[in-house]
Amino acid sequence: MNLKQIQEDIEKGEGLHREFKEAGSQLPRNLFETVCAFLNTDGGTIFLGVADDGTVTGVDPDAVVQMKTDLANLSNNPQKIDLPYLLFPHEFKLEGKTIIAVQVPLSSQMHKTGGHIYLRSEDGDYRVQGTHQLAGLINRKLSLFTEQRTQPVITMEDLRPELFDKARRLMLSYNRQHPWAKLSDEEMLKIGGFYAEDRETGETRLTLAAALMFGTDLAIQRAAPAYKFDCLLRRDNVDRYDDRVMIYTNLIDAYDQMMKFVEKHLNDPFHLEGDMRISLRDKIFREAIANIISHREYTGGAPARLMIYRDKVILDNPCTLHHFGKITPDNLRPFAKNPTLCKFMIQLGRFDQLGSGVTNINKYLPLYAKGAKPVFNETRHGFELTIPLAEETVPPQVAEQVTGEVTGEVAGEVTGEVIAFLKVLETAPLGRKEAQVSLGLKGQANFRDRYLEPALSDELIEMTQPDSPKSPTQKYRLTEKGKQLLEEQS
Repeated sequence: MNLKQIQEDIEKGEGLHREFKEAGSQLPRNLFETVCAFLNTDGGTIFLGVADDGTVTGVDPDAVVQMKTDLANLSNNPQKIDLPYLLFPHEFKLEGKTIIAVQVPLSSQMHKTGGHIYLRSEDGDYRVQGTHQLAGLINRKLSLFTEQRTQPVITMEDLRPELFDKARRLMLSYNRQHPWAKLSDEEMLKIGGFYAEDRETGETRLTLAAALMFGTDLAIQRAAPAYKFDCLLRRDNVDRYDDRVMIYTNLIDAYDQMMKFVEKHLNDPFHLEGDMRISLRDKIFREAIANIISHREYTGGAPARLMIYRDKVILDNPCTLHHFGKITPDNLRPFAKNPTLCKFMIQLGRFDQLGSGVTNINKYLPLYAKGAKPVFNETRHGFELTIPLAEETVPPQVAEQVTGEVTGEVAGEVTGEVIAFLKVLETAPLGRKEAQVSLGLKGQANFRDRYLEPALSDELIEMTQPDSPKSPTQKYRLTEKGKQLLEEQS
């Protein structure tokens, strides 16, 4: 979403996908009726600070931060919207006044506010009346979003409890006050939208999305027999491959495995953003991998692929097409192919928000590969993302040492960053600040994303106070697995 798109949308006036609301210093009372209507119908954008006739009235600049915070919190509150759907309001200056724009995608689930279901028409929002309207809504969503297909043979016994624990750790590393982190496994499934009503029996069952996110490998293969991510290195042997990893496991671990494949085969040139070192490689491929996980069609027979060549990386996946042709920041209209999976990946901090991939990859790729531009393209075969590479993005044979930090070379399946972190814990447990000082790191986000969270996820370290993960006196120590890995490295 950019200022040009905002201006064009406001000029078109209110309609099926646009709603104007005046708002001085607080959110309009009927705001969430429109939110639910957009989620249930076809998505749309809400403009706060715009009158019904398109006149920009603006919102109180001093109230903008609080209004944005309130909107995000309320959208994630099941007491306000059931099921919750986290929204990301954006602030813009138009005609010298401040407005707030809120993109609301089409959801694969049914949402209520105040106990009522709302739909959208050209004339505005209206409350669902009668079972025929409700049945039509449910049937339409099921036909569009296969992630909501119920799985009669999948039960809680087919889900892995440790994945729920890992999800909680990821949520807390992304947001220390995350409201979902204290939920039980079943509560997390409910609020995340991983249950649906079976159309034939009327029973509430786990969905395909639940199996993909939390299921055992066997359960996933039962639910989606053709599911696979295929990672290929084709730097020398372009007809076949130099290295290959085939991934059949849950989406939480699949993301980590694909990131490790990228870290193994692509360098991470030194880059400062302000006074903080950031990983350009992670900024780019975090979004790219989250994209193929969140938007692929899991009931089809074709795999999603990540292919690294000498001069480019190509990610392609089968999907339900929505935008034909090339996608750019200017023509971007975010559409979630798997809204439940998308929403949960955002909660885990795996990417920022719907549509952030196009924006962030276009921002960081020119810095990573000397002015290169990505190509996002939807064709009749599916979605394809091409990321051009420069020579320096191919890693040298020996990992480079840069200002005390280890670059993204891997030791087996463990990155150099994690190995460095394990080494500073050899003598005694350390808190976050102590560990960062020992590693020579300033940025907390960099330490969390590239050192702490991977080490926790791989069970190479553990918390000294696991029942109080946010304790100011929390420290981290090596596990037996971590100690064994260091012994193998010595």
